[in-house]
Amino acid sequence: MTPSGYSAEAEGWRLVWDPSKASFPLLIGGADWAVELTAAEGSSLRSGLLRLQEQLGAIADQLMNEEMISLELESGGWWLGLDGEPGHWHLRCILIPAPGLRGWEGAWAPGAGLELARALEPLPL
Repeated sequence: MTPSGYSAEAEGWRLVWDPSKASFPLLIGGADWAVELTAAEGSSLRSGLLRLQEQLGAIADQLMNEEMISLELESGGWWLGLDGEPGHWHLRCILIPAPGLRGWEGAWAPGAGLELARALEPLPL
């Protein structure tokens, strides 16, 4: 990562960090869509995803082989949902709008959500 920015992508997701775009420096996207977020929105999304992964990790060893899991978390203006197997899950995010502000909803296919969450971790949010 450089001060001028950072980008990463793989099948089903992409992420661009551009600090020169002061209002909306973070772009996240799925297979055929993208949205720009403020640094605060990105930071709270990253925190929520980390908490969701911690919850999954805490119960993963209690699940039977191929048992599916569904977890939800509402935090920092986000609703986050994770569905699937511990290492291969579908992610859904909803930015809950404050009065007069925009909202947003997106989803990633199994595998892509975990990769996006990992890509968010080193960002200077």
